Amino acid sequence: MTLPRRRFLALSAGLLAAPGLARAQSDRPIRLIVPVAPGGSQDIVARHSARALTEILGQTVQVENLAGGGSNIGYAAAARAAADGHTLLAGADTLSITGTLTPRLGFDPLGFAAIHRTVRVPQILVVRADDPAADFAAWFAASRRQPPAVGTPGHGQLAHLLVEQLSRAADGRWTHVPYRGGALALNDLLGGQLQGVMINIGAVTDHVRSGRLRGLFVSPEARAAALPDVPTLREVGFAGLSAVGWHGLLAPAGTDPAIIARLNAASRAAVKRPDIAERLAGLGVEPTDEGPEALQAAMQEDAARYAEIIRRFGITAA
Repeated sequence: MTLPRRRFLALSAGLLAAPGLARAQSDRPIRLIVPVAPGGSQDIVARHSARALTEILGQTVQVENLAGGGSNIGYAAAARAAADGHTLLAGADTLSITGTLTPRLGFDPLGFAAIHRTVRVPQILVVRADDPAADFAAWFAASRRQPPAVGTPGHGQLAHLLVEQLSRAADGRWTHVPYRGGALALNDLLGGQLQGVMINIGAVTDHVRSGRLRGLFVSPEARAAALPDVPTLREVGFAGLSAVGWHGLLAPAGTDPAIIARLNAASRAAVKRPDIAERLAGLGVEPTDEGPEALQAAMQEDAARYAEIIRRFGITAA
């Protein structure tokens, strides 16, 4: 028995768009724009995702690093791309910050089509292992007497907003030192030029485990599974300051919902693979099993909260 041609084509199209099927939507490779330089946790997570998605989708996913401008160069390139499923963005929480900090971007940072919040990324304050302060309470008290220099991976990032809030709680005596990437800040911390670094947990998990650095707190409500001995912000007395970042997949605005659903299913399957889950756990980041709506809502909620912080503390673009 044969199907009429029109019905056969309709069924075939439905199968190709169905979430979770390992079948390429075309022979063209997918371009995954990573708006930061190679080597950081955002880049590492993106590369793990690209490798797994290539196998799950049966379609090559190629990473392209377009760093600079506080990630805005890569964001702008992704925003201008065709909404056909062949260009994706490895986005991060900076999408919810940059619109307030740099209002004339030429693109809408909240306008991307959300696919999947791949991982949540706790923030952590680290100091040298030989720092005399036994815990955050002692370090914070010392920061009131002798203002510390605290580095972050960059101006206008989530770590920067958290530093500003804690600095005001310490009578505004901290000096924020932004770097072009977390590795440079960590090098200066280890070299003694900084007294602390606020950074996402994936960048320092190995350093803390090896004893080179010491974590004073992590930002989520619950302790991070990767570093269970490090207390939370709530535990050290700052319950109101929750700052958890994320890395995830997005697409240009207007991308077909069927493509979004298929990519979401593939990305959720990717982070559940034992090899990928093990690598993400090693970074200290927390995979999610969420739909596109969760990421879209988080971006909007974060944007409102971060805009209020930026205005209250007078934070301006670098």
